[in-house]
Amino acid sequence: MLNTLPDRYQVHDLGEASICNYQRSLTVARKAYFRADADDKKVISGMISDCEFAIEWLSTGRRPGNKRGIERRAAYQREKLVDPLKMQAYVSNARAGSPSNLSEWERYQIEDALSRLTERERDCYVMAHGECFSFSEIANMLGLSKGSVEKYVERAQRKISEDLQTSLFLFR
Repeated sequence: MLNTLPDRYQVHDLGEASICNYQRSLTVARKAYFRADADDKKVISGMISDCEFAIEWLSTGRRPGNKRGIERRAAYQREKLVDPLKMQAYVSNARAGSPSNLSEWERYQIEDALSRLTERERDCYVMAHGECFSFSEIANMLGLSKGSVEKYVERAQRKISEDLQTSLFLFR
């Protein structure tokens, strides 16, 4: 099949996927782009953008176009302090046959964590994580601004996170 290609197309095996080999491929593709006709330029420009994408990914170690890597995400994006299913089971107080039901010890641990919060922090945290309301829905129900609800939930998460380090009853 390689023998049936026109002379203007040459196939090169550059070896393993490395930055150096992708840069060589990029150079070959750019040269081919300037010699190509209009139909071929569309295909070759796709090859060029694929090579640039791979080079950036290999050189930075993260997906191109992402503003933040996982190590730079905000704390609320990285960590879940309480399993959402357990928090929902705590709020619904269900005790029949579901695998998400809580044991008495787990219920006690959640109550211990929530007991250190102010009433407003607890309300916002339970509504956000236990009842799965959005911050704007919580704000409407409690007569607060959305920013206030975010701050209350953020403070509650910070307190629970700190308590995880010191409490004898909470475990990781």
